[in-house]
Amino acid sequence: MDVLTRRRLGFLVGLLAYLGALWFLWDTRIIYPLKIFVVFLHEVSHGIAAVATGGSIQGIQISSNQGGVCQCGGGIRFVTLTAGYLGSLSWGVVMLLVVSAKKIWHLVTLVGLAVLVFTVSLMYIDGGFGMAFGALFGLALLGIAKYLPSEIQTMTLTVMGLTSCLYAVWDIKSDVIDRPGIRSDASMLADLTGVPTVLWGVLWIGLALAVCWWLLRHTFKNAL
Repeated sequence: MDVLTRRRLGFLVGLLAYLGALWFLWDTRIIYPLKIFVVFLHEVSHGIAAVATGGSIQGIQISSNQGGVCQCGGGIRFVTLTAGYLGSLSWGVVMLLVVSAKKIWHLVTLVGLAVLVFTVSLMYIDGGFGMAFGALFGLALLGIAKYLPSEIQTMTLTVMGLTSCLYAVWDIKSDVIDRPGIRSDASMLADLTGVPTVLWGVLWIGLALAVCWWLLRHTFKNAL
């Protein structure tokens, strides 16, 4: 067995181990901070879309029950509403693509994410839980970047990236497909466009699954 085959086999074994651990630990405190981080990315993506289309961020709330709200002023509403689920998916894709880059970029990305978490928490987050999470999670990222070896930095980015991608798919299914009657990004898009909530959910899940499949194939082929 050549080196490339061994590394690709190692990638598959590692992926299966991660998925198995995620399945068994999904509702535990171990995975909980990662879920809140994905909620944070979801709300930040709404805010970035609002600012990019001429609006502003008025405030972000993150709750302990994995809920979140980004209050935006102005901007293109269609773009802002679409950016939440697909934004957290995109953050996950970026993190996983960085894993394939030189290790210095792993360090840079961790520090950049820490700065993002600190900045957003200080400027926009309302509420004690969200601010406490931002401070602790940002410190954890800085600690990993400063004190832990490059292998742990790579593993951290991989776990955060995979969780962000998979949780985006799960979140869309839970909010839009399983509970189409609740107030969500998709229901607000339905009010805006006339396209049914469930159809938005199906479109988003289809896109998310296609992106995840492409990403896994790309990562597998480049498991060097």
